[in-house]
Amino acid sequence: MKIASVAEVKAKFSAYLKQSEQGAVIVTRNGRPVAALLAVRDDEDLERLVLAHSPRLRAILETARQQIRAGEGIAHGDFWHEIEEEVPAKARRKSKARHVTQASKDSV
Repeated sequence: MKIASVAEVKAKFSAYLKQSEQGAVIVTRNGRPVAALLAVRDDEDLERLVLAHSPRLRAILETARQQIRAGEGIAHGDFWHEIEEEVPAKARRKSKARHVTQASKDSV
């Protein structure tokens, strides 16, 4: 991990971007950390980074944690049972929609 001031990073930004490929570069202002340069290797890295700092996702997760603590959650097995029931229902709707679309094309 490298630590550099805003002025240093500003003067040699390209070099610090390259340095971030080896590990985080912590940017300081008046000796205090204010930002970090992190390398993004692919779309998954970027998505994880964005989601990890998403206030909306954090709020959703916190609400879910509170509901679980209050006993309002559902059991693991029940969750997956509901998901398995929902997926085939969606597949049936898509299949029906394709059938209707194909029938419309055939009648033209």
